[in-house]
Amino acid sequence: VKRIGVEQSLTNIQDALREKGYEVVSLQTESDAQNVDCCVVTGMDSNVMGIQNTTTNASIIDANGLSANDVLNEIENKLS
Repeated sequence: VKRIGVEQSLTNIQDALREKGYEVVSLQTESDAQNVDCCVVTGMDSNVMGIQNTTTNASIIDANGLSANDVLNEIENKLS
């Protein structure tokens, strides 16, 4: 099961990912981004928590302006 870190404010994306069988981790601190396959953030807050500066191998997806389906497609493309 792929673990996806999702910013707390993106509840619709968290729900959509859970429906697809992904394990969802709420991104609250920098350490939350360490053991995930992918991180979903909003453009406004993408660097507030330092996620883009952290040493994670996870792909970062900026959900700004994307629907939950768009984000799911991005994740599936990046993890395939």
